[in-house]
Amino acid sequence: MEKAYSTCPHDCPSTCALEVEKIDENTIGRLRGSQENTYTAGVICAKVARYAERTHHPDRLTKPLKRTGPKGSSQFKEISWEEALDITANAFKDATEKHGPETVWPYSYGGTMGLVQSGSMERLRNEMGYSNMRGTTCGALVNAGWVAGTGRKIGPDPREMADADLIVIWGTNAVSTQVNVMNHVARAKKNRNAKVIVVDPYKNPTAKAADIHVCLNPGTDGALACAMMHIAFRNGYADHEYMEKYTDVPGELEAHLQTRGPEWASKITGLSVDEIEEFSKLYCQTERAFIRLGFGLSRCRNGAVNVHAVSCLASVTGKWPNKGAGTYFSSSDLYHFDTSFLKASDLNKPGIRTIDHPRVGAALTGENSDLNDGPPITAMIVQGTNPMSIAPDQNKVREGFLRDDLFLCVHEQFMTETALMADIVMPATTFLEHDDIYKGGGQTYIGLGPKIIQAVGESRPNDIVINEIGKRLGCKHPAFYMSTNEIIEETLKASAYPNLDHMTENHWHDCVENFDSHHFVNGFGWPDQKFRFKPDWKAIGERGDELPLLPDHWDNTDPRDYEHPFRLVTPPARNFLNSSFNNTPSSLKREQKPVLFIHPEDAIAAGIDDDQLVNIGNNQGNLKIRAKLFDGVNPGTLIAEGIWHNSKLNNGLGINVLTNSEIAAPAGGAVFHDSAVWLKSA
Repeated sequence: MEKAYSTCPHDCPSTCALEVEKIDENTIGRLRGSQENTYTAGVICAKVARYAERTHHPDRLTKPLKRTGPKGSSQFKEISWEEALDITANAFKDATEKHGPETVWPYSYGGTMGLVQSGSMERLRNEMGYSNMRGTTCGALVNAGWVAGTGRKIGPDPREMADADLIVIWGTNAVSTQVNVMNHVARAKKNRNAKVIVVDPYKNPTAKAADIHVCLNPGTDGALACAMMHIAFRNGYADHEYMEKYTDVPGELEAHLQTRGPEWASKITGLSVDEIEEFSKLYCQTERAFIRLGFGLSRCRNGAVNVHAVSCLASVTGKWPNKGAGTYFSSSDLYHFDTSFLKASDLNKPGIRTIDHPRVGAALTGENSDLNDGPPITAMIVQGTNPMSIAPDQNKVREGFLRDDLFLCVHEQFMTETALMADIVMPATTFLEHDDIYKGGGQTYIGLGPKIIQAVGESRPNDIVINEIGKRLGCKHPAFYMSTNEIIEETLKASAYPNLDHMTENHWHDCVENFDSHHFVNGFGWPDQKFRFKPDWKAIGERGDELPLLPDHWDNTDPRDYEHPFRLVTPPARNFLNSSFNNTPSSLKREQKPVLFIHPEDAIAAGIDDDQLVNIGNNQGNLKIRAKLFDGVNPGTLIAEGIWHNSKLNNGLGINVLTNSEIAAPAGGAVFHDSAVWLKSA
């Protein structure tokens, strides 16, 4: 058995460095985290450790298919690759001749985070003038909130968590989604007796492992952060000298927070005054206090404001210059990848419309504001995403994909809900069956992911499929005629990174900067180098003028009322990753079945028993799911973990029937944790 090296491609900030058991040219065994990589440090999540289940799953797509029955009927016949590619290219040509190139919408997302496999679709879009896609679903809100204050997506080296005396895990269930975080937390607990506080709307596995769980109401993180800053000013914990040098309007902030005390925040957050005071005191009095910020608190209509408010804490208390302290969200701005060649960016055509990723249902059902008064979407290719399951407002998404006049090609590893709607289905490789290069979001490395085994069946990589379609459409850019490794080499060279031979030998490259850069000792990422308590929201997004000028609780979430008294939050399940892994045997065995966490008081009031089938809904639709009585959530909050296959819920509709596709302020982003719903016995 041979040991091979790779990088995890999935939509997770850890981007783990992997060691892969290669049994033979066609077979893998177990995957492990690389001990040689100082961030991964030998630890990966269980679902990727069992990746052989996914790679060698009996339901893998292995041949191109052509639909022979109605959409969604599962009626397909096998065809050759040549026929599948010809049909797809001809459909794009026909659609373009009838409506113009914007009628074609290439659509992708985070199924693979590799630069080549995820970016190649852009060169087809750029050369052909097809509709653009704004990928706002996952990170737009958290990015806006973070950059509003710091000006740059960077923070303390995440390995410094091991040097902290207090670690605040805020808005992320790291045990389930970023297990490496917990590895560095464990080092801090062992070496420094560090305390761990988790801020989250329910007692998830990370909260269960913490010393303190701050269980606040969804969408109220900004109020909690404001109260903590109020206490810092009130009790003399605010670092006025630091703020005078490094921030924009400290005096204005202090005056603003006079009315944002713990009593005010208690009514909003559902926390007691004592809980807020205790948390604030621990944070303010601990010099080495490290906040690990997640995506969860951003997935509300007020998400950007929440993130910005939390990001202000380290500046008010002057934590940034200390080792093992500050706030960390992402290292994305460490990297200087030049992907212009692989994306054919020089061919980008001005004036081509851009459609928001989560608005796929609205776009496909003809809403003019999404189509920019242009032609309808009549042809698509989908790679690396499953919108029939993961996109919000699922009933509208389904309506759009059922259109008879929509040609759909889906390039996938399995027959997903979206693939069932396709005219042409093409089998896709997993990351172990193709080459790629990766950058980490939650750490500081770039990593190589070479092809380790032969492709299963007739499956092909994303970039090869795009190249073949492009050639049939007459694309001329040289990237369409180059191998994957040639593209990787060109990208590394243009980016001034070590070449492919070096990456092959060393597997990864650490892009970490010096301490002062990571801790903003030399200033923040704005021209005046000051942290912005008072952001220029309008410069960040077109709806920026709607946001409060200073950190605050922005009461802008989906309003609960008599008919919709509950707030639904839809966080990840430990053994799934969006809709990936929701068909592997071990993941299904561990998750067992989809359930809705309900506080016992709410269950009693509604006459609901444990494990009873309940109906949950709003004005977008409804579905049936099993109740699980759970006191680790505040009354009025409901939790549904994971994106299960739609067929696993009682009436065949996934949880995203209930989530809204609104484009959140200031610059877009999906609001998966912000749905007001009703609940009753089924």
